[in-house]
Amino acid sequence: MPFLCLPFDQLSLSQLYAIMALRQEVFIVEQNCPYLDADGRDKDAYHLIGLDEKGQLLAYTRLLPKGIAYEQYVSIGRVVTSPKVRRKGLGKQLMEESIRQANLVFPPADIKISAQCYLIEFYESLGFQSMGESYLEDDIPHIAMIRKQA
Repeated sequence: MPFLCLPFDQLSLSQLYAIMALRQEVFIVEQNCPYLDADGRDKDAYHLIGLDEKGQLLAYTRLLPKGIAYEQYVSIGRVVTSPKVRRKGLGKQLMEESIRQANLVFPPADIKISAQCYLIEFYESLGFQSMGESYLEDDIPHIAMIRKQA
């Protein structure tokens, strides 16, 4: 799957619309979780988009530098794949590319995520380790996880 990693001001309007539509489809509608997705951090982020052969958005993550989500950590968030392509290994490919791109666009740093608890083993397979106790974020159990810089 081809990926593009772009800062906010280089996204086209069509790309931004597709990103917001996919995030809303999954995080708000599918997960039945009303929250403010447009949280003011998108302008500071790099946006990793995975496209199919027709240019349709199938996968996405938001990469944030230190000091935005976490003071001491780079962050990968808004990890999402389209319901149309789940269970095909795309999530792992998306996260591997997200880690690679985060290490390219930001100075080397540990990466922190807020992971949904049911995905702990998935993130552990990518080198993340759980930190602390689980907590509710928008009524969904989450846990902080950190991937140390190699």
